[in-house]
Parts: sequence; C-alpha cells; structure tokens
Amino acid sequence: MAKKGDKRKLIGMVSEESGERIYYTSKNSMNTTEKLSLKKYSPKLRKHVLFVETKKNLGRNEVKPKK
Repeated sequence: MAKKGDKRKLIGMVSEESGERIYYTSKNSMNTTEKLSLKKYSPKLRKHVLFVETKKNLGRNEVKPKK
C-alpha cells in the first residue's frame, strides 16, 4: 500500500514517431523535474524509438473536484 506522502506520479510514455501511448511508468516528481524520455520498442513500427513523458489522465494522481 502506498504511503500517504508519496511523491511518485504515474506517467504515460508516448512514441514520437507514431504517437501511440503503450508504456506506463512512475517517477518521483521531486527528484526528476524534467520530462522523462526513454528509448523503447514499438510493436507497431517494429523498431526502437524514443518515447517521451506525458500526463496520464485517469484521476489517480489528482483530486477531482466534488460536485
């Protein structure tokens, strides 16, 4: 179970060439402030391409306003 003051955020990785989002990872936003970029395998293109960080909008990291 996650701690209450946990600073790790869930992020999605988007391919720069095809624009698909197939990888998800977490990062510590306090220690790593710049955008994460990793070279990963794209099954659609069948080669390794650069994936960059984007925000994952599933509501797990943000507090939704009450109606």
